[in-house]
Amino acid sequence: MSLILGGARSGKSRMAEARAGGGVLIATAQAHDAEMAARIARHRADRGAGWEVLEVPLDLPEALATLREDRPVVIDCLTLWLSNLLLAGRGEGAEALPDALRACRADVICVSNEVGQGIVPATPLGRAFRDAQGRLNQRVAAASDRVTLMVAGLPLEVRP
Repeated sequence: MSLILGGARSGKSRMAEARAGGGVLIATAQAHDAEMAARIARHRADRGAGWEVLEVPLDLPEALATLREDRPVVIDCLTLWLSNLLLAGRGEGAEALPDALRACRADVICVSNEVGQGIVPATPLGRAFRDAQGRLNQRVAAASDRVTLMVAGLPLEVRP
């Protein structure tokens, strides 16, 4: 299992897809507006063929339990998944993810945003999200065999 972290536009999705070379992509984004729909369309076009795409905005641990071990899996991304959970009032569901990742038979590459290097969010919800994302990243990193931090398109191997 691997975790690839980074800021916005750091190259983390591209790195995850290159490492996997195809397989199953678990997409967690939801197109609630036209701008997000355009982002999703760009990701699809950039990714190209060779991917089976599963859209899993909420029930990620359950989806992982159904995967076969013969194809790599990229989860893109844990940040949007956690945001979806929090907005649905299901934030406690994030606790099950590290165990579900460990139990998954497939080779999984998780993509997540490093949210702790920016400014302190101005709202209680923003601060709660930042804190929850930091805790989730720590738990997934602890369960991962490899952890990579992407900076300006370049990988920094934290745990090679």
